[in-house]
Amino acid sequence: MALKSTIFKANVAVADIDHGYYADHALTLARHPSETDERMMIRLVALALNAHQLQDTCGGDGTLAFGAGLSDPDEPDVWLRDFTGRARLWIEVGQPEDKPVIKACGKADQVIVYAFAHSADIWWRGMETKLSRPQNLQVWRIPTAASQQLSTLAQRSMQLQATVQEGALMLGDGSNTVDIEPLRWK
Repeated sequence: MALKSTIFKANVAVADIDHGYYADHALTLARHPSETDERMMIRLVALALNAHQLQDTCGGDGTLAFGAGLSDPDEPDVWLRDFTGRARLWIEVGQPEDKPVIKACGKADQVIVYAFAHSADIWWRGMETKLSRPQNLQVWRIPTAASQQLSTLAQRSMQLQATVQEGALMLGDGSNTVDIEPLRWK
């Protein structure tokens, strides 16, 4: 018998000062049995950092949601689709292989990878030349200390505040706060 995903609910108040985007997002995260709290929270961070694109890219008329992630390798971890169903933004977290990322670049207007964990630097050294061609690809590094702290915020029911200012994200639940300053690699 296969293990089922664990369902997490998150209400995230996003205040993106950099882009003038302020909205509340009621989210449901299905954590795959092999997914860690750290990876699940990186997906949530990726959504918060890019929530402004719902307004900026789609004029508010789109869907920003979690994809199947680990359950379906052909779907992103987070995506933004406009009202026509066109994939405007495709987000992967972790250390994906080059071929699926390049394939995603052909399916979506913009692709973003958020790498994290100690091994991310080694992964990037092996991927940098393989991923140099796609013009619609960005690769970001989430510092290891910050990504590990995110696990402290993971609860089955979360009330979170996400503030984006000068490219940095401050994510907190009222008791704990994690500051994340992503580093752009590509």
